[in-house]
Amino acid sequence: MARYDGPIVDAHQHFWEPERNPHPWLQPGVQIPFRYGNYDAIKRRYLPDDYRWDAGRYRIVQTVYVETEWDPADPIGETRYASSLPERYGLPTAIVAQAWLNRDDVAEVLAGQAAFPLVRSVRHKPGGPTSPGEVGRSRSLMSDPAWRRGFALLATYRLRFDLQTPWWNLDEAVELARDFPDTAIILNHTGLPSERDPASLAGWRATMARFAACPNAFVKVSGLGQPGRPWTADSNGTIVRTAIELFGAGRSMFGSNFPVDSLCATLPDILDGMTTITAPLPAAEQAAFFGETARRVYDLPPTPLGEE
Repeated sequence: MARYDGPIVDAHQHFWEPERNPHPWLQPGVQIPFRYGNYDAIKRRYLPDDYRWDAGRYRIVQTVYVETEWDPADPIGETRYASSLPERYGLPTAIVAQAWLNRDDVAEVLAGQAAFPLVRSVRHKPGGPTSPGEVGRSRSLMSDPAWRRGFALLATYRLRFDLQTPWWNLDEAVELARDFPDTAIILNHTGLPSERDPASLAGWRATMARFAACPNAFVKVSGLGQPGRPWTADSNGTIVRTAIELFGAGRSMFGSNFPVDSLCATLPDILDGMTTITAPLPAAEQAAFFGETARRVYDLPPTPLGEE
């Protein structure tokens, strides 16, 4: 078993400058409900040079910037900001932009976002039931007719959709994937399996399997930190192995969720764990998981000769 040591594409990360840009949740004194608890430590400027320092010995050659809950009144402003970074820093390589699919201006916003050369996808967290016990009593925006009309426009602009929702809402995502088979749906953070008791893991696996059965469904294996616990291969191995088993390496991709997951681990700790967990996989599957799948799904350019 050889651990992967090649170039890496990070399919899910963030850059920000809260002191100059409008991130309501990153302002001093603000605390929103958050799965990692207090997040004051990340309320600071985080740019590609900081990220490269955090990566340490690992060769991360391309990244996908994911929207950062910038002021929703100005979604294009965030994309303009993110698009300005590569000229100065060489990253990010692609952008997942903000778009509120149930707003009256959704067509205008999607057209504006798609006009940026780096934009490949959009994200709008659909909310919905906040625990498995609430499923059936309420539904998320994935079932809302206005939101779905906005979602239908993604194909017009050849945009993918990044979905962040907990696993118990994935049956709605199955309906969405089946109704819009030409739009890739990329599940963020492995379906958020925060609870690791046997019943919760069984429920997570079952809904992930139903979602994975949709050919236009993909998964980012990311966001697996647990408050107060180290990020280890033992603690997260079952999640990572199951996700890759269900989706295959051709529809699974690594994401760091940095700097958010710096609240739980260093980036080398996460990558040490990921490369250990995936070491039993064939070399081609490891290469897919750590880069080629993200390149294909997000239509990333080849890396310059020598960077790999």
